[in-house]
Amino acid sequence: MSYQVLARKYRPRSFEELRGQEHVVQALANALTQQRLHHAYLFTGTRGVGKTTVSRILAKSLNCTGADGQGTITAHPCGVCEACRDIDAGRFVDYVELDAASNRGVEEISQLLDQAVYKPVVGRFKVYMIDEVHMLSNTAFNAMLKTLEEPPEYLKFVLATTDPQKVPVTVLSRCLQFNLRPMAPQTVLSHLTSVLQAENVAAEPGALRLLARAARGSMRDALSLTDQAIAFGAGSLAEAGVRQMLGTVDRGHVVAILDALVAASGPDVVAQADALRDLGLSAAGTLEDLASLLQQIAVAQAAPAALDEADPDSAEARRLAAALPADEVQLMYSMALHGRAELGLSPDEYAGLLMVLLRMLAFRPGGLQLPRGETAGAARPASAPLLRGAAAVAAVPVAPAPPVTVLSVEEPKPQPQFQPVAAAEPVIAQAPTLASTAAPVAAPASTPTPTPAPMIAKPAAVESDGPSARLRPRPVVHAEPEPEIEAAGDEPPPWLDDAPMADDEGRPFAEATSAPAPSAKTYASTAGNEPELQPTPEGERWHLLVKDLGLTALARELAMQAQCLGEQGGVWRLRVERESLRQPALQDKLQAALSAALGSPQQVALEAGVATDSPALRELAASQARQRAAEQIILQDPQVLQLMKQFRTARIVPGSIKPLNS
Repeated sequence: MSYQVLARKYRPRSFEELRGQEHVVQALANALTQQRLHHAYLFTGTRGVGKTTVSRILAKSLNCTGADGQGTITAHPCGVCEACRDIDAGRFVDYVELDAASNRGVEEISQLLDQAVYKPVVGRFKVYMIDEVHMLSNTAFNAMLKTLEEPPEYLKFVLATTDPQKVPVTVLSRCLQFNLRPMAPQTVLSHLTSVLQAENVAAEPGALRLLARAARGSMRDALSLTDQAIAFGAGSLAEAGVRQMLGTVDRGHVVAILDALVAASGPDVVAQADALRDLGLSAAGTLEDLASLLQQIAVAQAAPAALDEADPDSAEARRLAAALPADEVQLMYSMALHGRAELGLSPDEYAGLLMVLLRMLAFRPGGLQLPRGETAGAARPASAPLLRGAAAVAAVPVAPAPPVTVLSVEEPKPQPQFQPVAAAEPVIAQAPTLASTAAPVAAPASTPTPTPAPMIAKPAAVESDGPSARLRPRPVVHAEPEPEIEAAGDEPPPWLDDAPMADDEGRPFAEATSAPAPSAKTYASTAGNEPELQPTPEGERWHLLVKDLGLTALARELAMQAQCLGEQGGVWRLRVERESLRQPALQDKLQAALSAALGSPQQVALEAGVATDSPALRELAASQARQRAAEQIILQDPQVLQLMKQFRTARIVPGSIKPLNS
């Protein structure tokens, strides 16, 4: 006898054997029991979820006569009567299965409908099952509309499709539609276990998990892969053999990649990608398994009890969940998903995989911000924790800025004497050196009148305006440039290249030395108005208590916006302004959190009114105080003051000052 594949051998023959489609089974079983039968059914869903199987079970339920031949319509077909056996064998004359992919024209549909006028030959109902109905042409759909809407009482239509969007709405409106869901991996795993036990085939749990994941919701694919795995393993299923057959990545490689990302080690990340290339493992499969493990890590962080204890990956997920913040897990998960779509655009899939992993490393807070002289793969000392956020930015080594001219006020130096230069003699104006500490000198009483003779630049005039005066160049006049002279010597700094701005009459504006120092008047503070906070002892106690309640969402907002008026006998009197927060459900959550935190039953009494001492107001006041303190530090910084004096148009960008601990 020829071998029968597992997908056909273990096809469900009753609603009780159908797995993963309880919502469809319940609706059809109730309709059959109550004799509320529709004339057309539409089953949708991906491949291998049971559309044809449900159609055959429905046909048996409509035509079953029972073991004694006296049965009627039932939700539990006997499976032994002639109608049930013939439908299972595919030879029941009143059950017609039509493949619309190869019979999509109006001629085939018209020929089928011509037979609809004849009553069933041996059965109670005539059932027309049209598979992949979305493949029918528009004329074929139009030809069946009238019969589909008002068929004879003995005729039932069962339509099946994997793409219901392509089915005309005129057909959808005439059918009862049932969407068959993809199988969950746990459902597939349970069914494979029972099938292999019936077949007496030894299988490792890890191998069955791989097959359940590779099926992607299709039970038929799972059974077909199991057939292939049995042949590959010579009658047994080992995890290593199934992994080799599927070409999937060992979870050990994925865990090693995440360990390298946690350690912010670039060389380790590259080494893991090279190891995957050497083993010939799939880059897309690596990103898929990486996303799957990151999903388990996110579940371990949000709901640890939801992890499958039988899954060996759960232990690694819990370990990595403690090493990665939740926001980074979400970011890496998104990068892994989008990285799979980018593999086809990369030079080769391994280069695309490596870039995705390096992107995860680059976007880790502090991942690539290492102390000077330390490599990405170097071991980080225990005393140097990974910096995050603003602290990481502050810790980035910055190249030393070019030295600026610092003019000493306390200790004036002797002023150098400048000799007048003839106007007709070409002279290159030399800007003061950056390291110069020369004190300002008084300007000469008069300057020689320039002559029409060509000149490249006049000597710099020295203007005095108090102790912070500095050298400024005269306007540069270019008559006939001489490349030889321009190329010679040191070029002046770029901020001294342009001539100073002048008014309409040609007089230069006031020098930058006269610009006012930055202050609160010249910088618009972003701290905002001070809140109307009136501190009270009850408010301080409530503020400290709210921090440890562990509330979230609107319940936390209620606690933050409430002002504590007092507590007596476990009853807390709170004043809340917003009516939307004074809801009984939020009040109950706050009471439960207080009771858990204090270890005794607590009650909350809410009243309307404006809060003047709430945790939210206290935190806002503290945040504004930190902002103002940071602004004062910058506004009073000597280097900032000096730069504002040197560059007349320099301004501090509003909103650019942020406290490091904000």
